[in-house]
Amino acid sequence: MKPATRPTKHRLRLAGALLATVLVSACQTSDPAPIDPTPIDPNAGSEANLSSLTAVIQQNPSDPTAYNIRGTALGQAGRLQEAVADFDTAIRLNPSFHQAYANRALVYRRLQRNQQALNDYNQAIAINPNYAVAYLGRGTLYRQAGRLDQALADFNTAITLNTSDARAYYNRALIYQAQGDHTRAIADFDVAIALDPNAAEPYNARGQSHLAVGDNADALTDFAAAVNRNKQSAPFWTNLGIAQVRTGDVSNGRNSITRATVLDPNYRPAKDALRTTGV
Repeated sequence: MKPATRPTKHRLRLAGALLATVLVSACQTSDPAPIDPTPIDPNAGSEANLSSLTAVIQQNPSDPTAYNIRGTALGQAGRLQEAVADFDTAIRLNPSFHQAYANRALVYRRLQRNQQALNDYNQAIAINPNYAVAYLGRGTLYRQAGRLDQALADFNTAITLNTSDARAYYNRALIYQAQGDHTRAIADFDVAIALDPNAAEPYNARGQSHLAVGDNADALTDFAAAVNRNKQSAPFWTNLGIAQVRTGDVSNGRNSITRATVLDPNYRPAKDALRTTGV
């Protein structure tokens, strides 16, 4: 293979520099995807499952646990208003039911009713100060609102209370990343990935930190791992393409970024990254 000419090397360096700017811009303007403790699962809302849970409630109409369980199933199925109604009933029957407050808070988050979610997390923590799930949820709300010191404190507490929850390490890493502390961020992403190796988001986020500190090869590996776990994510394909360009594989980089524009024609970072590869 002929060695790259000096102009070609220059073009690659310039493309890589421009794409790094695109990546940083993308990180700053979009919130990282959360690792949700109760992802949408339509099967949870199947007629058979809900009929069974409803039968339990009919037999025990004063049992708050039964409403909490059905509310969780409804929330997992995306039937959010019905889920709220069941959690309301569970809490009315047992005002000290801290799990029901935290479950309702998660549904409120999905409904973009963040203040109500925050109120419920506060109540869950007031009832049970050792409930790690509530600190994790509240910390996520704080992080999304830019209240990073409060978010960091909650994630620290969540980790102290439950050292095996990948989501807490992932979210704390996002705080460190936002503060430019990529060494700590990468360390926490490492733990999150070790605890939950099938989740795509920590690989993508760790790749961003690797790219930020110039570890292009490690970034490429991470973005490839993210794409392998979720091939329908335009941000993942965009980041993979950026890393490919920065490691000199411009052709495959453009193909990856083009794939992102097909998945989401309105994803601006992909359009910007594709444009820069034409320099």
